[in-house]
Amino acid sequence: QVRLVESGGGSVQTGGSLRLSCAASSYSVDTACMAWFRQSPGKERTWVAHITTAGKSASADSVKGRFTISKDSAENTLYLEMNNLKLEDTGMYYCAAAKQTWCSSTRSFYTYWGQGTQVAVSS
Repeated sequence: QVRLVESGGGSVQTGGSLRLSCAASSYSVDTACMAWFRQSPGKERTWVAHITTAGKSASADSVKGRFTISKDSAENTLYLEMNNLKLEDTGMYYCAAAKQTWCSSTRSFYTYWGQGTQVAVSS
């Protein structure tokens, strides 16, 4: 049974940094595409970034230059390094894993989901 467990969320002031982790079990981070999504209160869950099996990544324009997605095969963990955080980055952050080796920014493309970790940015 595939399990994804996020951690690293918390409260931070604008301009601060956080590093989110997603530990995978019964699933190798090198198997297929993995991604981060986020959901702000009252809004839909939206794509943040993804990384292919070859390590090629892409991110949403709203986080480009501030967020970096990466993975550690030895730790079997996906990461999201978030710098220069803004108020609008507040939300629940979800780790997602696909069955395909290529990636998509579409929510329905992903088969497995974690429970999320909360990020709160304040001024």
